[in-house]
Amino acid sequence: MSLPPSGHTDAFARDHLPPAGQWPVLEFTTELLQYPERLNAAVELIDRPVAAFGPDRPALRTPDGEVWSYGELQRRADQIARVLTEDLGLVPGNRVLLRSPNNPWAVAAWLGVLKAGGIAVATMAALRARELAPIVAKTRPAVALVDHRFLDEVFTVRDTVAPELAVVAHGGDAADDLGNRAAGKPGRFPAVDTAAADVALFGPTSGTTGAPKITVHFHRDILSIDNTFGKGVLRLRPDDLVACTAPLAFTFGLGMLVVFTLRAGACALLTEAATPVELARLVADHGVTVLATAPTAYQQIVKSGAVRQLSGLRSAVSAGEHIPRALWEKLRDELGIKVIDGIGATEMLHIFISATGDDIRPGATGRPVPGYRATVLGPDGEEAAPGVAGRLGVIGPVGCRYLDDERQANYVVNGWNVTGDTFLRDEDDYFWFQARNDDMIVSSGYNIAGPEVEAAVVTHPDVAETAVVAAPDPERGAVVCAFVVLRPGVVGDAAKAREIQDHVKQQIAPYKYPRDVRFTDALPRNPSGKLQHFKLRQIVQDRSVANRSVEEDRA
Repeated sequence: MSLPPSGHTDAFARDHLPPAGQWPVLEFTTELLQYPERLNAAVELIDRPVAAFGPDRPALRTPDGEVWSYGELQRRADQIARVLTEDLGLVPGNRVLLRSPNNPWAVAAWLGVLKAGGIAVATMAALRARELAPIVAKTRPAVALVDHRFLDEVFTVRDTVAPELAVVAHGGDAADDLGNRAAGKPGRFPAVDTAAADVALFGPTSGTTGAPKITVHFHRDILSIDNTFGKGVLRLRPDDLVACTAPLAFTFGLGMLVVFTLRAGACALLTEAATPVELARLVADHGVTVLATAPTAYQQIVKSGAVRQLSGLRSAVSAGEHIPRALWEKLRDELGIKVIDGIGATEMLHIFISATGDDIRPGATGRPVPGYRATVLGPDGEEAAPGVAGRLGVIGPVGCRYLDDERQANYVVNGWNVTGDTFLRDEDDYFWFQARNDDMIVSSGYNIAGPEVEAAVVTHPDVAETAVVAAPDPERGAVVCAFVVLRPGVVGDAAKAREIQDHVKQQIAPYKYPRDVRFTDALPRNPSGKLQHFKLRQIVQDRSVANRSVEEDRA
């Protein structure tokens, strides 16, 4: 494997790519996926839309009424590129840490980094110093552009692991704030002549399984997610107003709010934080036409009685977790829209299996998005026949490349990107989600998919949300354990646990019911909103060990 000449002066990224033999197969099978050798993604995301749609079209909005036009976003991105190169000495290939909630300056900073030939290291504002430190240590950024309200953790990391890191705040009123620095710069910047295969983005994984990995994405990869899911499934229109709850540092949010929206000439509504009920109100108040969020948010909107506030949507996307069929049907019946389900991965940048409109088969995740192919792999790594559950494997124009990480060999198997999900493929090439590979519970010889039990538990009217894991059991090997968050005011006691168990037995096969029900005030989630099942597994494992110790002491 050979890459074209790089536009980067700093060769750090290329020097730390995985060995060629550990790369997945990459395929560019559609006309939209044919790229020139030289390409800067920021030019395609802002310069071309300004030329095509004009500078005055709204690009970014906020709930408090702030509006940035395409021309204003272009000007500020170019000014930031000048600050980076002229004031801070950034050279092509240097990394820039970004830390901010979703707001216009965060988008301008991300575009400015790419225009300057830098590599964006997008991090979530919710991360703490102990979570930021390994990311900084591994990516070695030269500059950090940070929302002025979230500086303290970055300073802590700088003082402990990155003394040379230049930290610049934005969104404040200090004299050296990025906005004030940018205001004194000319409004145009000639984008650095990067290669299509130059690295544009380091995306830390969201850490549902512990220590994050750093995924590596090229300039062409950023365009590929639009030239596949964006144009093949989502199909935004210039008059769309798009809302998404995922942070820009989470690639689902980056795609929905920046890549797909800007390339379509549409507008993004940027929300820094909103509960599901607040989100529904924002959708209604601002006339949002396309919403993307997680199934748990849709579930809470439905349970709160706020679902009719979504009636102005023409399209809705669900990702991050599989959407239960009952919830999908409820949204269809209430709103008259067929929610677009999809599975993606940080390693793959965005969604690669999905369906839209009449192509949706309720209960199925969908079919491979144009430009991708997918299969189910058996225990021997060979492709399984239709109807046989196994590990999901995907090949397309993007693929897993971890930054200097031995776990690369676990994700790429015989050229396939193996996502860690168990799926079943039917005769029509629809893929049906079964569980995360580590969410399959084996109890008394039965294979029980945790998500199926979760979908049944959450239909109980008193359950706000739930997560299911395996709890060790000396007789059955393991039993289904449900952690349950109840609606406010509902008491979680033994009677309520039995009530939930009986309810589940009426929804699915009785042997799948949760024999262990534990009430909790909240479920552990990472900053991107994903459930951290591994933390719940640790809780039940620790309790199992403690119980064994007590029994041994008594003996």
